[in-house]
Amino acid sequence: MKILQRHYLKEFFTLLGIIGPGLALIFSMLDLIDKIDDFMPGKPSIFQLILYALFNLPKYLLYLMPMAILIDSLLIFGNASRNKEIVAIKATGGKLKNLFSPFLVCGILFSVMAFLIGEIVVPDLSRAAHELKITLSKKEKKPIFQEGTLWLRGSDGSPVRIELYIPEKKLARGVSIFISSDGILNKRIEAEEAVWEEIQDSRFNPESSSGQSAKGVWKLKKVIVYEIESGKASNVSEIDYPYLESPDFFNEGVKKPEEMGIGELYKYTKRLNDAGFRNTKLIVDLNSRTSYPLTNFFMILLGIALSLRSQFGGGLFAAGLGLLISLIYWLGHTLMLSMGYAGIIPPLVSAWIMPFVFGVVAMYLFIKIPE
Repeated sequence: MKILQRHYLKEFFTLLGIIGPGLALIFSMLDLIDKIDDFMPGKPSIFQLILYALFNLPKYLLYLMPMAILIDSLLIFGNASRNKEIVAIKATGGKLKNLFSPFLVCGILFSVMAFLIGEIVVPDLSRAAHELKITLSKKEKKPIFQEGTLWLRGSDGSPVRIELYIPEKKLARGVSIFISSDGILNKRIEAEEAVWEEIQDSRFNPESSSGQSAKGVWKLKKVIVYEIESGKASNVSEIDYPYLESPDFFNEGVKKPEEMGIGELYKYTKRLNDAGFRNTKLIVDLNSRTSYPLTNFFMILLGIALSLRSQFGGGLFAAGLGLLISLIYWLGHTLMLSMGYAGIIPPLVSAWIMPFVFGVVAMYLFIKIPE
């Protein structure tokens, strides 16, 4: 039995080493082709384009690994079933569930590995790909973002700190502006919040530092202005601050969920909740970070169970069946996530319902494998 296990494990990992990275590379190259027109202003070198594709490779590998595992399982064990190898194992008194026990351990390890890749590798490389995209697109350097806090420079050169920025509301909380002259800090502005107000008429419309005309102005509310030299402080209910960029500029600096580890995403979500803003999308994404890796384990169970029940064996049918099942899973999972984003179903349910359903079906079919 151990010889057979080693044989099937070798075949499984050899094929998986081709299918997994191969699919990820294809999708990464398609993403590069889609973005290449945006890169032309930066006159990118071949090395930079390859680097961008490599930065995105772990992200696509993480998303496509369940499909690769399912197709691999169907091909390997479908061929074994078609060649009557499974019948021979049964005839010698071998137990199929014992034969496949190492693959169950592999499924668990794949799920753990997927979680670690999503937590450690993907966020940093996704951010690096985003920064490279900005560089090649010849855009201005964007704000520094960490757990909801933004650091940037106004168009007048003043450093600005925003403790919490809510993109959907075009709202900033805890705004600090440090104004200096000849390298000496002489004024500090503290505002409880800043709200972006669209300008509909021809009044003040300053040129932004990126060369595009602003279409609004930031209104600072509940403001305290500190005069450093005199030591005076004055309260102002509301003032315009024309030296901050538009929300589009801020959105470029705000990290996407895939650019944050689960710890940073949780802290950012908690800060929003504490400030009175419930971002349902981030809560759904947070739950999906832990539910999606489990799909790897369920897919290997499903692949083994279906390959032993199929009348058509491996080959093209196995690959087609794997693609079909993966498509059904992704469509269902995407639909559930969208319903969670819209608040139609609870975030926890939207992120876990498809992994749960597939998990139950996979475990049932595996348990019912005829010995």
